[in-house]
Amino acid sequence: HPTSCCSAAEIMSVLFFHTMRYKVQDPRNASNDRFVLSKGHAAPILYSVWAEAGFLQEAELLNLRKIDSVLEGHPVPRQAFTDVATGSLGQGLGAACGMAYTGKFFDRASYRVYCLLGDGELSEGSVWEAMAFAGFYKLDNLVAIFDINRLGQSDPAPLQHHVEIYQKRCEAFGWHAIIVDGHSVEELCKAFGQAKHQPTAIIAKTFKGKGISGVEDKESWHGKPLPKNMAEQVIQEIDDRIQNKKKLSPALPEEDAPIVNIRNIKMPSPPTYKVGEKWATRKAYGVALAKLGHANDRVIALDGDTKNSTFSELFKKEHPSRYIECFIAEQNMVSIAVGCATRDRTVAFASTFATFFSRAFDQIRMAAISESNINLCGSHCGVSIGEDGPSQMGLEDLCMFRAIPTSTVFYPSDAVATEKAVEIAANTK
Repeated sequence: HPTSCCSAAEIMSVLFFHTMRYKVQDPRNASNDRFVLSKGHAAPILYSVWAEAGFLQEAELLNLRKIDSVLEGHPVPRQAFTDVATGSLGQGLGAACGMAYTGKFFDRASYRVYCLLGDGELSEGSVWEAMAFAGFYKLDNLVAIFDINRLGQSDPAPLQHHVEIYQKRCEAFGWHAIIVDGHSVEELCKAFGQAKHQPTAIIAKTFKGKGISGVEDKESWHGKPLPKNMAEQVIQEIDDRIQNKKKLSPALPEEDAPIVNIRNIKMPSPPTYKVGEKWATRKAYGVALAKLGHANDRVIALDGDTKNSTFSELFKKEHPSRYIECFIAEQNMVSIAVGCATRDRTVAFASTFATFFSRAFDQIRMAAISESNINLCGSHCGVSIGEDGPSQMGLEDLCMFRAIPTSTVFYPSDAVATEKAVEIAANTK
């Protein structure tokens, strides 16, 4: 995807060699600034900046997309500098929101989170679920960069270069929105320095294939490698424009992220249910989760406005600062959980009616590819909620989760089994 990379060249350069603070040889340091490449097909430019920074050998870039290379066609956590897998468009910002929420409210650290999105994926509803979440919680440590290069895969994006409309949309969601020339290093440096008490959206007007003669801003070049003779000419043209080849090094982070331990979490006491007592397993889940919260202050709960049905409200009552209300946006809730769990910062439990997790299947699938350690609890399984009709019945979710690689499914039959399942789930990856 050379044209998708070219539109983001200046953005990535300014981010990684001017704005972000991180340790090059320790990409997953807890205090590092975070970066999520939501437009995952532009993976080559991500690999290039890490080579320029010195983490990857330049020769390694020539193994791109080869079966024995970690440099896959889209970013995956096999790469030490990748926190979440991307490539299924529209999901990166949700994960970035989870990272930013964790940084602001749990770690209380100074690291910032940056997410680069393409304009094509802005047609995905999940992006706007994430925008609403970040605006509501005033995630002022989050910066989303919109690479508005006008062209999608097969057609122009709906708004093409009408950047003022993107700006109005972002502002309506509670974001500080700045329009910049995405190929102006000076404008980008200035924009990244604008701190506000709300999330920031940098709307960068760019051109797909920037710098490639005969290809720049032209349709039908998405995902196509350049012919060899053309590629060599383009490389020479770009090389001739470089005025200073001095190596740049990123600023180091402030080491203020706390050390956390989420291993071997044990319930503070065994179950206390009596033989013959009738307890709904969903209520036992809420009791168990609240109990587990006393064992480790990194256990967190998320819910999609069903906490009085899933009983995650019991966790909220005892640990209010560790409960995240995601409202009725299940896709985003899963992405938030994935973001919260990155770099082993939290043990995340997300709950809603079991059937509504089916809406978030792709987010759950990508969570597995991200090697994420999240816990999802679905209530109201099967036909037990018959009076409410089939729309509320969790039936398909069971086979859905069984189809996910690395997924472990617990189906407790009573309160004791539920409490044990919660404890085991917290320690299972």
